[in-house]
Amino acid sequence: MRFGTYALAATALWLTAAAPVVAAEVEVGPRPYYLIDQMADGPLKTKLASCAGQAAKPTLFSIGHRGAPMMFPEHTEQSYRAAGRMGAGIIECDVTFTADKELVCRHAQNDLHTTTTILATPLAAKCTAPFKAAAGDAKASAECRASDLTLAEFRTLRGKMDAADSKAETVAAYMNGTARWRTDLYSGQAGTLMTHAESIQLIRSLGGKFTPELKGPSVAMPFDGFTQEAYAQKMIDEYKAAGIPPEDVWPQSFNLNDVLYWIKAEPAFGKQAVYLDDRYETTKTFDPMQPDALSPTMGALKAMGVNYIAPPMWVLVTLEDGKIVPSAYAKAATAAGLKIITWTLERSGPLRNGGGWYFQTVKSAIDGDGRTFDMLDVLAKDVGVVGVFSDWPGTVSYYATCMGLQ
Repeated sequence: MRFGTYALAATALWLTAAAPVVAAEVEVGPRPYYLIDQMADGPLKTKLASCAGQAAKPTLFSIGHRGAPMMFPEHTEQSYRAAGRMGAGIIECDVTFTADKELVCRHAQNDLHTTTTILATPLAAKCTAPFKAAAGDAKASAECRASDLTLAEFRTLRGKMDAADSKAETVAAYMNGTARWRTDLYSGQAGTLMTHAESIQLIRSLGGKFTPELKGPSVAMPFDGFTQEAYAQKMIDEYKAAGIPPEDVWPQSFNLNDVLYWIKAEPAFGKQAVYLDDRYETTKTFDPMQPDALSPTMGALKAMGVNYIAPPMWVLVTLEDGKIVPSAYAKAATAAGLKIITWTLERSGPLRNGGGWYFQTVKSAIDGDGRTFDMLDVLAKDVGVVGVFSDWPGTVSYYATCMGLQ
């Protein structure tokens, strides 16, 4: 199978093995065209520009990271719908739980103070740590957990853009910390929070597939008798109850033990379980150019039954003679037979100053927003990733359609 001028064999095999995405009208928005205009002249820009009149299609290569949170409050109905309309064939619900052990979509169990309106409601009194104003060198702070609330209480909240002003002296100012390159246009009243089960129904109605991430709890486990294994099992059980086939689900966790649990207890779902690799945080000497120093090694992970690994973008690339190329980590994962997914495109804001955290290993080659497609092209063509999380899925959907990734 040819993808435009590229033969992306690894991606082709993954997409062919998965069930086809339901056809739908896709609206990528103006951003892909803006990014193309910012690119340096060359074959990639010419190819992408030639697809300007081509209708984008849903694709499994495009994964909605928390929905479409560049502009819509993450993990809300509105964010998921936006991701589906932009062609994300897979949409993510980060999964955590409430005080009554019901599963809901939140990026972290303890993020309600930055992602919802809780501090402006009477439920603020139930937060683990109430709002504290900035004073002197002390930053403003709060901590509100999903596990502080029952599901019924959780449902009364509304989503907002994930942000807080650490210099704030009032709750209103603390909640008003959205980055200038995002927007609060869709925050507040329109930000409808969702349970995990509701996200399954919505994403299915959009013709999408699922990549739920089991989030690490902020509370000690077991929580009121709720063990980590019961938590991991409940997430899978909600797909089974909804009649979702295992091949439509890519369960994820940063906790390797969760992945190994699914492989053993739910092998049909465990076959596509994704190990989110955060060893860049836990390994003091982590170096993407020395993957053999990691434990477990890529080969050991494969021997354990792990088939998918998902590090951040910067781990997969390096610079060679000023050009972005695959890292040794990427080559080792591929050699071990691991399929690679990566995160997160379109989360960094303007790229004129090197792209920040997600581009740190190729910083000197990142001098503007046009480099977004350069990075994506290397990840797809040279690294061979099978899916890319994005905060604006339309960018990845446009690329995938142009290159024939379906």
